[in-house]
Amino acid sequence: MDTMTLYWTIFIALFFIVFFIDLYVTDHRKGEISVKTSLKWTGVWISIALLFGASLFFFFPQNPDTPGNTAHVMGVKFISGYLTEYSLSVDNLFVFIMIFSMMGVAAHNQPKLLKMGIILSIILRILFILVGMELVERFHWIIYLFGLILVWTAYKMAFQDSEDSVDPKSNFLYKGASKIYPVDPDTHSTKFFTKHNGTRYITMNLLVLLVIGSTDVLFAVDSIPAIIGVIKEGASGILTLSEENFLAITSNVFAVMGLISLFFALKGIMGMFRFLKHGVSFILFFIGAKMLLGAVPAVAQFFASHSWDSLAVIVFTLAFSILLSMVIAEKKENTELKAELELEKKEDERVDEV
Repeated sequence: MDTMTLYWTIFIALFFIVFFIDLYVTDHRKGEISVKTSLKWTGVWISIALLFGASLFFFFPQNPDTPGNTAHVMGVKFISGYLTEYSLSVDNLFVFIMIFSMMGVAAHNQPKLLKMGIILSIILRILFILVGMELVERFHWIIYLFGLILVWTAYKMAFQDSEDSVDPKSNFLYKGASKIYPVDPDTHSTKFFTKHNGTRYITMNLLVLLVIGSTDVLFAVDSIPAIIGVIKEGASGILTLSEENFLAITSNVFAVMGLISLFFALKGIMGMFRFLKHGVSFILFFIGAKMLLGAVPAVAQFFASHSWDSLAVIVFTLAFSILLSMVIAEKKENTELKAELELEKKEDERVDEV
């Protein structure tokens, strides 16, 4: 068995193990779980992904036909792609949370709908990656189009409120389905279709699935140019197309593995990620700008020989945005606490006067 086949086998086995554990063993089928438990399992899944990237960095064999260090490039590219896609996945989960909230989805139905959304997301991303990679391989100018898409996406993400961009009832699939079938008002139903007095109804579950599915397509359109930009940049002549496809698919799928755990954690600690969207926006702009500036030979050569720099920018940006969210949230809590203490002090003084 050659190395690439071995890594594909390991990856597929890990995917099924993680997906099974994340869906069943951690009690998700029972509904809500604690933030502490969610964060614990999320940490396990992130550790597995990073260990997978480390194994590429240290153990992937050297390609005899390329001048650069194949293992180092594979490892750095995987971790860079994984962190970029994971941060995008977190932002996507915020949208899912808003959809569930706006459409009044019962808590016991959320894990099932989230699982279906994740499976659809994986299928769409793999298809888009294979098509996108092949297009860039055949028509190099497309990479500049992807760069423009990323810069535009970064701008929208930075200056557009997520709540303004999410309106389930304006979704074309939602409107189409609700015109064909009447909607069952029971939001606690676990089915997609119900029947009352001989009339077939669609449930809110089906409408939510349609909205999530169409949203997944939009997410993939934003996500795929980013991963292609990360993998392709500086890898020409070092990695083969099959190795690039492997990195793009595995880093993307690893990023959505374990999202069920993260989903329940995010609902309890959303304040810690209030500035993550801006951090992700900067990362997308950075990747898009690199893709566009790659037309300049000096710039392309610099990033080809400094792949660690891109990883450092991604890690620093994510860490800074999360830290900033925590600090500002802490300042807000301190201000509220001081106000409460001042109020208590005034009440005590008033009691003493009486």
